[in-house]
Amino acid sequence: MLTIRLTRKGKKNQPFFRVVLVDKRSSSKSGKAIEDLGFVDPLTKRKSFNKERVLYWISKGAKPSASIHNLLVAEKILESKKLHVSRISKKKQAEIKKVKEEATAKTKAEAEKPVEAPAEAPKEEKPEEVKEEPAKEEKKEEAKPEETK
Repeated sequence: MLTIRLTRKGKKNQPFFRVVLVDKRSSSKSGKAIEDLGFVDPLTKRKSFNKERVLYWISKGAKPSASIHNLLVAEKILESKKLHVSRISKKKQAEIKKVKEEATAKTKAEAEKPVEAPAEAPKEEKPEEVKEEPAKEEKKEEAKPEETK
């Protein structure tokens, strides 16, 4: 089976990748590519693909790797959604998917609930407290003249 993938070239700390068509069973480091289809330079962000040859080989059954698939989608050579490229185990991916499904189910349930009328707010007691305090002051004032007599 043929696959389109990256092979690393370049010096130490200066990566440069070629986009090559190889047999899936061979190592990417073997150098035995069937065809060179382009390059990707991550340092300068330059990318170049031979669009006609990439589409030809995909039509013949070659499968692009996940990274190449995402690059081809970004360059609008393929019309598809990007693939999730991570090194999470299938078990962890299943757990993440389950948590997301539960979260969406909760949000749907909350959206379907009828909106309840707000409960009546208790009357504020602050105005009454204000009324009591001046009354105490008046009593104190009245008490002062009595003491002076």
